[in-house]
Amino acid sequence: MKNTIIALAAAGFVTFGTAAQAGDVDAGKAAYATCVGCHGANAEGGVGPKLAGQATADIVSKLNDYKAGKQVGPMTSMMAPMAAGLSDADIANIAAYTASL
Repeated sequence: MKNTIIALAAAGFVTFGTAAQAGDVDAGKAAYATCVGCHGANAEGGVGPKLAGQATADIVSKLNDYKAGKQVGPMTSMMAPMAAGLSDADIANIAAYTASL
């Protein structure tokens, strides 16, 4: 019985942690407006790479790396200042939106 309660409690924390990181697609669409110039209206790519269809976790990871000032690729000098002002919620929302395309 004790093990069952511990397992259920742990599952609740895991589920809560996942839900807390899930982004809001509508909010992401609004935040994505500043990305359109380089990544396209439907995240199809342009000056910047195609974002549509990329995994949410990959977008979150890349945006966090840009925000932290890490060298991600040849466009880091353009992306780092764009990502610098994004909150964790903005990043999750943009990732959710681009993954929905």
